[in-house]
Amino acid sequence: MMEGVFKKVEAPFLLYQVDVVSSDDETLQQISDELGLALNVDEMKRIKEYFKSKGRNPYDIELQALGQAWSEHCCYKSSKYYLKQFIFNLETDYVISAIKEDAGVVEFDDKHAYVVAFESHNHPSAIEPYGGAATGIGGILRDVVCMGAQPIALIDPLFFGNLDTPHSELPRGTKHPLYLLSGVVAGIRDYGNRVGIPTVSGLVFFDNSYLTNCLVNVGCIGIARKEDIVPSRAGGEGEYFVLAGGLTGRDGIHGVTFASAELKETSEEESRGAVQLGNPIVKEPLMHACLEIVEKKLITGMKDLGGGGLSCAVGEMALAAGYGARVTLDNVPLKEADMAPWEIWVSESQERMLVTVKPELVDEVLYVFDKWDVPANIIGETKAEKTLEVFYKGVKVYDMEIEFVTSGPEYCRTYVSKKPEVEIDEERIRPPKDYLEVFKKILQHPNVASKEWVIRQYDHQVRASTILRPLQGRINFETHGDAAVIKPTDSARGLSITADVNPWMTSIDPYWGAAASFDEMIRNLVAVNSVPHSFVDCLNFGNPEKPERMGEFVESVKALGWMASGLNLPCVSGNVSFYNETPYSSVAPTPTLMGIGIVDDVTKAVTSFFKRKGNAIILVGETKPEFGGSVYSAVTQQKSLLVPRTSPEKLKSYVDSMLKAFKEFKVHSCHDVSEGGLAVAIAEMGIGNALGAEIDLSGMEGETFVKLFSESNTRWIVEVSQSQAQDYISFLISRGCTAYELGVVSKGEFSFNDRNFNIELGVKEVEDLWRSGLVRYTGW
Repeated sequence: MMEGVFKKVEAPFLLYQVDVVSSDDETLQQISDELGLALNVDEMKRIKEYFKSKGRNPYDIELQALGQAWSEHCCYKSSKYYLKQFIFNLETDYVISAIKEDAGVVEFDDKHAYVVAFESHNHPSAIEPYGGAATGIGGILRDVVCMGAQPIALIDPLFFGNLDTPHSELPRGTKHPLYLLSGVVAGIRDYGNRVGIPTVSGLVFFDNSYLTNCLVNVGCIGIARKEDIVPSRAGGEGEYFVLAGGLTGRDGIHGVTFASAELKETSEEESRGAVQLGNPIVKEPLMHACLEIVEKKLITGMKDLGGGGLSCAVGEMALAAGYGARVTLDNVPLKEADMAPWEIWVSESQERMLVTVKPELVDEVLYVFDKWDVPANIIGETKAEKTLEVFYKGVKVYDMEIEFVTSGPEYCRTYVSKKPEVEIDEERIRPPKDYLEVFKKILQHPNVASKEWVIRQYDHQVRASTILRPLQGRINFETHGDAAVIKPTDSARGLSITADVNPWMTSIDPYWGAAASFDEMIRNLVAVNSVPHSFVDCLNFGNPEKPERMGEFVESVKALGWMASGLNLPCVSGNVSFYNETPYSSVAPTPTLMGIGIVDDVTKAVTSFFKRKGNAIILVGETKPEFGGSVYSAVTQQKSLLVPRTSPEKLKSYVDSMLKAFKEFKVHSCHDVSEGGLAVAIAEMGIGNALGAEIDLSGMEGETFVKLFSESNTRWIVEVSQSQAQDYISFLISRGCTAYELGVVSKGEFSFNDRNFNIELGVKEVEDLWRSGLVRYTGW
């Protein structure tokens, strides 16, 4: 402790008063560092002026609370200026609540709404992969439950360094990507499976920008009756705060401030206590109890205890209703009896929910929690004055205006944009010397190959409402699907769910890479015959204090706003995760997207695998020589700066035409063209049913390698009967779309033909290459 600055207070517990009022700038920064606040000098000076006006110095608990509330993780101080400018300005009449609550709420049908949330748990997972990933799942479930919704599906986009990285090349303090992958998948598996919620969608991407800072993004969708939606705010003056769920301990302390700084060599040793400890066995009855008190209309508001713990949840719930609060920490059940007030206040211990209850209903609420064997205690009440007072063992340890605590800084940070100006005719990407060898390498690349080693560890059918699974086709020999489809109610109406981003493209050109990722999200939703309805984002970037990193964020957000506005698709929730950076490197710009679509009738959802020999194979969309961020350029080690282009106008035209065609024609299968290009898309469709394809590329313009491996946007492969092929193509052309008949579904082999060109590969060999790409590192 800094001598003369921290004064121990006479109390029956550990409490310090901190002299900020007489401290100079250097001392203020030292105070921030000593307490782990992660606040800069200007922010500390603002705190100094506040307490100067109050005529006293703060207690340590008050400074700790401000550190949580003003962290990047909680107040979005570097991002909200640009988010408001580009993302938050799109409104549609079917959105019930967007951005303002812990999760987005969107109309599903006349009686129901779906609730969606998307978060990151990156830093904790880099330190302790199993616990970090598991508590990420726990937190995202609470975000949905606290809106009064029953969780129905989980998603998990994951990003790691290359699995073949030699141990000798790992920077000091870094865990091997294979260890991280195994731990993260196990954490998601064990938590999700034990609470009985299916993990139905996600992605796994490998790139060495994630070597020292893996990314673990988690999402959840829930369903609720519209009348049961609960706000994250109190209902009035004199209501009780009831804390329910797990005990409060020293795990998870400084979780949000830890997530608001770069990782370093010593992070594991210094910050392991910031990683929470999850307990799915406590979570399941907690969810049941919360949903019961919602159904019985016993509460006025509910909020999960995530980032910042009680220090954020209590004040936010009270102020959102126009009130203040009074809390007694003696009533908080503890894991360790000797915890200081500030530790109790900012702890992020898991499996805890905070509800507000009218006094006359509190006994019934406590009874419901007791019935489910969930600890619950009254810890405070709302009051008229908009201040928050905290007492412990008879001592007032905290007294601040909530509006000051929640009025975190907002920065319009300077940025430098990365915009490589490259025209198509300037690109000099060469054809391969050996097409067959390149095709094999692409099939086996971990970013293309089967992810069944991950997917099969998750129970994606629990709750018996998963109509389209992440793996589709022959039982035990499935291929990848484009989007999962869930049937959340008794009706035939369903939700489609997909997760998408291409970090190789965004690292070259953040604007066009983000636009391409949005295009892929829409393609996946459309491929299963669903209407895109909403999306959420999890924006993962490096240190925003560096203009280049901030530029990556701004360009990505601009592109997402442009695409979303053009399709009138609302962003209803999301998360920003900055400081994904170490002295070794920053992560690639990773604006992960989760798309949600509406399937009018789940019996008409379309799968991704070929159905019948002799059916026609049709390519929908234009193929151009665009290889920036492509698997082809990675495998052939050719640098390309031309990230595939798109536009909302073109995408909307194709989406409308594809959805109309689903109604007019019998489409047997559909798959979007993405990583690896047309050749991989056709191979994946065949793998799912042990079928091949005879492909004639001569009707397409351009060089053969472009036709096979380009990753141009807004393209699908469609299977229809031979008798409908020409009518299907004519229908699309009449609506201004491009479509070609490429060939037919066959048995035995994949054959790709062009003028003076032919390659052939047996179905079994293609499947073996594709299935071995990941498990050659992980094993079974």
